[in-house]
Amino acid sequence: MGIRQGAMENLAVTRTARAAFWRDRRVLLTGHTGFKGSWLTLWLHRLGAKVTGIALPPLTEPNLYTEAKIEAHCESQFCDIRDPLALADLIQAAQPEVVLHLAAQPLVLAGYRDPLATFETNVMGTAHVLDALRGIDSARVAVMVTTDKVYRDHESTRPYREDDALGGHDPYSASKAASEIVIASYRDAFLSVQGVAVVSARAGNVIGGGDWSEDRLIPDAVRAWQAGQVLQVRRPLAVRPWQHVLEPLFGYLTLAQRLWEQSAPAEAYNFGPDASAAVSVGEVIELARRAFGRGQVQYGDGTDGPYESAWLALNASKAQAVLGVAPILSLAQAVDQTMAWYRAQGQDADARQLCFADISEFEGLALKRFAAVSQTRSHAI
Repeated sequence: MGIRQGAMENLAVTRTARAAFWRDRRVLLTGHTGFKGSWLTLWLHRLGAKVTGIALPPLTEPNLYTEAKIEAHCESQFCDIRDPLALADLIQAAQPEVVLHLAAQPLVLAGYRDPLATFETNVMGTAHVLDALRGIDSARVAVMVTTDKVYRDHESTRPYREDDALGGHDPYSASKAASEIVIASYRDAFLSVQGVAVVSARAGNVIGGGDWSEDRLIPDAVRAWQAGQVLQVRRPLAVRPWQHVLEPLFGYLTLAQRLWEQSAPAEAYNFGPDASAAVSVGEVIELARRAFGRGQVQYGDGTDGPYESAWLALNASKAQAVLGVAPILSLAQAVDQTMAWYRAQGQDADARQLCFADISEFEGLALKRFAAVSQTRSHAI
């Protein structure tokens, strides 16, 4: 079966089927106070899941966890995943059926500033989550989220595939590559024989409303432009696989359901846009400035700051073939939607309702894509 045909067979679980699967499902979500975790908590709540969130308190002010009132949609527990005993007690009490592990130190430059804390959180923290699942009879699926930066830099423009060598020049990338080895080890040595399907999910660079992290492109742009300041861009020519935050989250949810149904192998999966859609930092900023309606930018020459890879793109054909997860939003749509979120929130719109509206629109587009592909397939037959 070819990739295109496989995607037609598996493209998207319908809204009804997805809701039926997640309704009353006990879900453990680590990192629920972060940017992606907050969006995912809202989506799981919308689907009817019973979510237990474990994370540190939010690290920025403002933050989406507070602005979108995430604590109202889950059983929120503040705990450092570097504390194995406290973490194990919380996981034991939650008795999760599905685990979505997003808790991490997620920033490249923060990894340079504090490499030991980065390794402790991303490697040992991941090991603590996996170890706490040993003996949890309710657990069936664990989706462990890493990053597109787990691959050894092969210094070419070939998109990375899941079987490419792992590596990492900077501490953040290296910590995530090391966590991949930990994930595979716990899967093979312990959890597969316990009946838990354990996978790693490697997602490209995400954008979306509600991210106020330091040293991230769109949050930095919004902060600068809202304050009437000039945005400083260090590496405008660096190429990355940009995607709206809902794209990989849709992938994680679909992957968890497929694993539960035993219709997907427990392996590593890339989630990202088509390789041809990987564009430069400068191109993304120009799209963002146009969508935001104002803003000044000063571009650097690429020499400022520590080393970062100049080019990165993912081959996500496996996710399309096995899971039927294909990009829904173009880059221009993703940027427009992101900047519209910030503009509206800056005018006192309710952050939670903005997120729910984006999720609803995304689900509608996914269903239209599914219907269009199904119609094309029926005509071909």
